[in-house]
Amino acid sequence: MKIGIYARVSTRKQDEANQLAQLRDFATKQGWEIVAEFIDVVSGSGKKQRPQFENMMLAASQRQFDLLLFWALDRLSREGIVKTIGHLEKLKGWGVGWRSFTQPFLDTGNEMVNDIVLSVLAAVAKQERLTISERTRAGLARVRREGKTLGRPEVRLNLERVRNMQKDGLGLRPIAKRLGCSVNTVQKALRAS
Repeated sequence: MKIGIYARVSTRKQDEANQLAQLRDFATKQGWEIVAEFIDVVSGSGKKQRPQFENMMLAASQRQFDLLLFWALDRLSREGIVKTIGHLEKLKGWGVGWRSFTQPFLDTGNEMVNDIVLSVLAAVAKQERLTISERTRAGLARVRREGKTLGRPEVRLNLERVRNMQKDGLGLRPIAKRLGCSVNTVQKALRAS
């Protein structure tokens, strides 16, 4: 059987290698042939483009593999019940099965899989994403209440010095380098004056 693997992590700080190692090992033990791997480093909420997810769906529609193996349903999608089930139904409609490694009951070959189980799991995945978002907002609000400034520290430039450097024939890049800031910071300071 030809297998496509889909792995996703939310940030560059995370490593998809753990997922991939387990998925590859599992496929090998089943005697399956891995013909494609699709790896995204992006949130699964549906708010951002997932190029490898799109490539995987295209390959599935072209029947380049017989089964899609993913680590867990929330690695496939956190877009909510309707969209997540929609993705799985599309795969099924194209004649491509799917299986979750960590949730073996989520398998097109398993009779237990039904809309209720998928609905509950998709809702849990979406709720987890919302909970993470709420915790982040609460943390930012707490930091603001404590009077801390968020973001990069403000850089103040001596405009007279910048203009003198320009008069001496220096461009924005050399000026920024000498002042230890970005070209954009120099441009913003000049526009604001």
